[in-house]
Amino acid sequence: MEGGLECGEVRSLDPEADILHIVLREGPVEDAIEADEDVFIELGKGGEIIGIEIWRASKNVVEPTSRVLASRIKELLRAKH
Repeated sequence: MEGGLECGEVRSLDPEADILHIVLREGPVEDAIEADEDVFIELGKGGEIIGIEIWRASKNVVEPTSRVLASRIKELLRAKH
């Protein structure tokens, strides 16, 4: 989708603030609800979900994802030998 928003597009990963922002829909954020510790759901005018913000992204997203990827890579390498 050229020039448009892809569903679930990561708009920013702020390493200094350690916040990951995922945009689901364009538009102004009218409200936000805390879905879980460090996870906030952003709501648009009609109450629709337009974004997700994840605080402490290195701990909550990057580290778990890296562990899973490393494990899968090791499994694939073992299976080849």
